Amino acid sequence: MTQAPLSRYTVLDLTIARAGPAAVRLLADWGATIIRVEPPPESSRGSVTGRRRGPDEQNLHRNKRSLVLDLKTPQGAKVLRRLIERSDVVVENFRSDVKQRLGLTYEQLKKINPRIILASISGYGQDGPYAQRPGVDQIMQGMSGLMSVTGEPGRGPMRVGIAISDTTAGMFLGQGILLALLHREHTGEGQWVHTSLLEGMLNKLDFQGARYTVAGEVAPQEGNAHPTQVPMGTYSASDGLVNICAVTLKMWESFCTALGATELLQHPDYHDGAARLKNRHALDEAVNAVTQRFSMQDLMAKLNPVGVPCGPIYDIGQAFEDPQVKHLRMTRPAPHPVLGDVELVRSPINLSAFPHPERFQRAAPDPGEHSAELLRELGYSDAEIDAMRTQGAVA
Repeated sequence: MTQAPLSRYTVLDLTIARAGPAAVRLLADWGATIIRVEPPPESSRGSVTGRRRGPDEQNLHRNKRSLVLDLKTPQGAKVLRRLIERSDVVVENFRSDVKQRLGLTYEQLKKINPRIILASISGYGQDGPYAQRPGVDQIMQGMSGLMSVTGEPGRGPMRVGIAISDTTAGMFLGQGILLALLHREHTGEGQWVHTSLLEGMLNKLDFQGARYTVAGEVAPQEGNAHPTQVPMGTYSASDGLVNICAVTLKMWESFCTALGATELLQHPDYHDGAARLKNRHALDEAVNAVTQRFSMQDLMAKLNPVGVPCGPIYDIGQAFEDPQVKHLRMTRPAPHPVLGDVELVRSPINLSAFPHPERFQRAAPDPGEHSAELLRELGYSDAEIDAMRTQGAVA
């Protein structure tokens, strides 16, 4: 069987919460050996994602092994040093003073392993006036401006319904790690890779961000309507709501023809893109009057074949049960010794040389589930492991 693309790399996961584990998950899904180093329960910083055997933790920590290690003990620090010597990447989200105290700054790590890549994730960045502030997803959604462009005009800022800054920063950190590994292939040198929730969200603003940085324009809320293209948004069918995009001249002509709305096609207020944008509110009402004559299925059946994107508005359950999603097989089972097979969402990346495995290698481990196994791999004897357990260095 072809080895997974990242199978030769070993990653130490020292993160908590969601952003750091999301970065590590990218590596785990493509074959990296992941050692999740966790503190003893009484020292744990806790998790915002719930119980380890719950859905959220299972989804974040699949394909990892867990070692419970007290880094504040001399023996725990020695074990960590041995892990660092044998690893390629260390991923962490500690404050800068904690990194220094635990010996986890890049300058400290490269003295142990010159090829090491340190990957760090934070709320606001590694330095600057807010570097020591605690940062979580909703705070970053507000501070980045995302909430100001989300929701309906006049109803106040609205949180996006997913942990978008956590997962965005995690994806960017994962990409940064891959870039650093590529660089090391050519130079033999490790480096420090870092990003933050705030940087990730400011980048994610994309064209709304560029509208400000280039033209000084502050984008407002538009609700379900597209900020700059018309008609594009949510429209009423006779039995529910659909999303429709008919923004180009060809799409607009096809939309009007397919639904028998020649009066819109001939209307002087809608004759080109600029006119449609200028008269967008009246146009949306006119489009709604047309779409309400048809069912959701009729609209999709009439519009998609002529090149006008039209789709349903699902809840999450309906989304996973859709025939196309079923065809894509977006989930795979992960074997858990207590829960049985746990169905988890696979990586969205598809590689022709390495099809997705039929099963995840393992479900998320209980804390310390692999402590003895991992310590033996590091060369410790059973007697040494028992002694470390007695000393409280491992669990």
